[in-house]
Amino acid sequence: MPAVTVESTVTLPRLGEPDPVNGVQRPVRSVTTAPSGFEGEGFPVHRAFAGVALRDLDPFVHMDQMGEVDYAPGEPKGTPWHPHRGFETVTYMIDGMIRHQDSNGGGGLITDGGTQWMTAGSGILHIETPPEHLVLSGGVFHGIQLWVNLPSANKWNPPRYQGIEGREATLLSTPDGGALVRVIAGEVGGRRGPGSTFTPITLIHATLSPGARMVLPWRSDFNALVYALSGRGSVGAEGRPLHAAQLALFGPGDALTVTAAEHGDSRSGAFDVLVLGGRPIGEPVAHYGPFVMNTQDELMQAVEDFRSGRMGTVPATSLPHTAPREKPPPRPE
Repeated sequence: MPAVTVESTVTLPRLGEPDPVNGVQRPVRSVTTAPSGFEGEGFPVHRAFAGVALRDLDPFVHMDQMGEVDYAPGEPKGTPWHPHRGFETVTYMIDGMIRHQDSNGGGGLITDGGTQWMTAGSGILHIETPPEHLVLSGGVFHGIQLWVNLPSANKWNPPRYQGIEGREATLLSTPDGGALVRVIAGEVGGRRGPGSTFTPITLIHATLSPGARMVLPWRSDFNALVYALSGRGSVGAEGRPLHAAQLALFGPGDALTVTAAEHGDSRSGAFDVLVLGGRPIGEPVAHYGPFVMNTQDELMQAVEDFRSGRMGTVPATSLPHTAPREKPPPRPE
C-alpha cells in the first residue's frame, strides 16, 4: 500500500497530543463490517458505510473501498460515462492509477496517493477508466471513492474539478514517530490539507506501525469515522477491536484514538486507516443512484435533466467507453 510514503517519519512535523485534562475522548458507538460488491464495469468494492444511518454519516453519503485487487493483463476495469448531481465525489488512489474525464473539461491521471475532487453541483457527466497500458499489463488497483453531500444552497453551483497530486498532501507524524499521517483535506492539529471543500470536512489517511498509538484532536462540531483499509488494531480509549473493511463510528468529544496491533496481519504489518469527519448539514436527503438532493421532486427533475441532455455532453475527444453501457436511471417512484 504505497500511497505517499517517507523513508523516515523523524523529519516530519509532529502532531501535538490533545489536552489530557480538558479534552474529551470520543467513545466508539458502533463497528460495522463492509459487505463486498461490484461497481462500474465490474471492479470489486467494499461498501464502507453499509448499515450506518445517514444521520450519523452526515455530511457523507456513500463510500467504496475499490480493490485491493491485483489484475491480470486485460482485467482492469473502470466506469462508463454517467451523471452526478447535488454532491462531491472524492476519488483517492492509494495504489495503481485511473484516468478521469468530465463534461466540464476537468480530468487527468490519478495515481499513487493522488486525489480527484469533483464537485458535481448542478450536474455533470464523467468517466473513470484505467489507462490503456494498465489494461494491457494488469497491475494493482486500490482506492477510495467518497461522496460528500452539498447543502441545498450549493447543490446548483457550477461543476468544478480539483486534481491533488499525492506529494501535495500534508504529511505529519505522531509524537513518537509511529504513524505517518497524510492530511488530504481539512485540518488537524493546526495543519491543513490541500483539498478545497464546500462542506467543512477533514479527510486523513494514516499508516500506523505495529504497536503505534495515534491520538488526534478532532473538532467537536464534526462527526468522526475511522475505516480500516488493511491490518488490524483498535479504536477509542476503550480499545474496541477493528480490522480491515470495518468502520468505527464515534460519539461526541474532541479527540479520538487509533492503535495498531502489536502483530499486524497485513503484508507490511502496519495498520492503515482512513479518518474522516465533517460538520453535519442537517437537511433532508433524497438519494437515488447518482443523484443526491433534498426532495423526491428534485430527484425526478435530475432524471429528466439527464435524459434530456441538460447535465452536459460527452466530449468529442473522450476516453474509451464513450457511450454509457448502463441503462439510463429510471424515474423515481
